[in-house]
Amino acid sequence: MIPIRLINKSTNPLPAYESEAAAGMDLRANLTEILTVKPLERVMVPTGLFVEIPMGYEAQIRPRSGLAAKHGITVLNAPGTIDADYRGEIRVILVNLSDQAFDIKHGERIAQMVIAKHEKAVLTEVEELSETQRGTGGFGSTGSGI
Repeated sequence: MIPIRLINKSTNPLPAYESEAAAGMDLRANLTEILTVKPLERVMVPTGLFVEIPMGYEAQIRPRSGLAAKHGITVLNAPGTIDADYRGEIRVILVNLSDQAFDIKHGERIAQMVIAKHEKAVLTEVEELSETQRGTGGFGSTGSGI
């Protein structure tokens, strides 16, 4: 378990794991009025949460599968990253990919937050890279997936 310091300026409960094996904690909207998201519109939804994440970790903001499947609401830059040195409010960029407007209410679960360890890379500039069987094959180069 990684300790995360948090300030909650909303009236919502703290993010929590909803099941024993859950990887993410649900984030809730901190709103003073209903926020209507029109089709293909994107909005930044405040949470009222401010976090202090230990160095070597990040918070990843991911969509909630139920909102995506039932209403076409997803996190636009999924996963969004909150770096260890960020101290501002967590705001979630949502987009409505459906053809219907969607109302977000105060306290509604809008995304999930996953705490993940990461490594720092040391880049070395070279003139060529090692050969592999795949080589420069990119999108779709390993087959259709069927």
